[in-house]
Amino acid sequence: MELFASVRRTLVDSLPQGEPVVAAMDDTLIRHVGRKIPGVKYRRDPLGPAFRVNFVLAQRFIQISLARDALGGQARMVPVDFTHAPTPQKPRKNADEEQWEEYKEVVKACRLATVGLERLRILREQLDADGQHDRGLWISVDGSYTNGRVLKHLPERTTVVGRIRNDAKLYELPEPTHGRGRRRVYGRELPTPEAMRQDLNIPWREVKAFAAGRKHTFRIKVIRPVRWRAAGGKHTLQLLIIAPLRYRKNRNSKLLYRKPTYLICTDPEASVDQILRTYIARWEIEVNFREEKSLIGVGQAQVRHPVSTQAVPVMAAASYSMLLTAAGQVVGRTVAQESLPSPKWRDSSPLRASTQTLINHLRHELWRPALNITHFASSGRPQTKSQKIALQLNSAIYYSVASG
Repeated sequence: MELFASVRRTLVDSLPQGEPVVAAMDDTLIRHVGRKIPGVKYRRDPLGPAFRVNFVLAQRFIQISLARDALGGQARMVPVDFTHAPTPQKPRKNADEEQWEEYKEVVKACRLATVGLERLRILREQLDADGQHDRGLWISVDGSYTNGRVLKHLPERTTVVGRIRNDAKLYELPEPTHGRGRRRVYGRELPTPEAMRQDLNIPWREVKAFAAGRKHTFRIKVIRPVRWRAAGGKHTLQLLIIAPLRYRKNRNSKLLYRKPTYLICTDPEASVDQILRTYIARWEIEVNFREEKSLIGVGQAQVRHPVSTQAVPVMAAASYSMLLTAAGQVVGRTVAQESLPSPKWRDSSPLRASTQTLINHLRHELWRPALNITHFASSGRPQTKSQKIALQLNSAIYYSVASG
């Protein structure tokens, strides 16, 4: 986390006064070939088909990213934590009982939910150490972290927005009782989230939010307050049911619908807009994973030392965070076109600079003095004959893409 300290402080200081810190947490796999590399185990392939479980050799990392607002309400996630989360080595079959008991305890400590909860606690402590006691922390997670291990031990001033199953058992708040005895924690059992989605008596409301490059209108049902046994009686929750969005694969295809989404929020008084924006911003952590692996090269270094296999991917992820943070301060929300022209195939300027564009700008700043380049190729009429083609190395070197 020390590598990300300056990035975290810069992102939090750029937020308006009173606005909470919005973050996302998820785990990812870094594939390897050698089975002797420390931390490498056979794991379930998340990219495998639904009808077949495939396994790959990979390391497991947990990442936390903070959201930085961009043009039009679109958020960009910047990693502030990248932690190795390996599974322990299984003892031999003829190991004694003491070794097996020790192995079981280590397995519990290495679970994703346990490691993720510890990283959340550390992040909350670091925010408090930076003087952000009054700023809340909103964290968006998927179903792997929406469980009792995380929800029952949340740090203070931390709100979780997570996905739950469509058949989760939810309860109303108990009616107040008078007299002796232990107070009830759960009231009458509610219908399942899927049943409430189909219930015509619960009205839909429309909420607009920015996602995938434009504003969408989401149809949402809100049920609050509710309680869930997995979260315990400590948390009074609210349930959000998001109707499937319709889309087309192309202009002439038929309308298709995505699956509905069921969310819980540990703050029963939070606004629907804030919950929806926090959930939508979580997708950007998937973008982080793709760019870290394909553009930055996280996990591609051929190292085998136990310390190096953990430290080198973290260093690469930290360099990616610093690139995004520096670009947000220097370039801003758009790209400075005067420093590096856009490629000829790009018709219009994007809403925000892509990571590959930022890498090209960085190359231009670092390499231009050494290469002594003063101009780019002219945009005249191209020559189609092979003997007349002039390779413009000076221009092409800045737009080269690293092959993974």
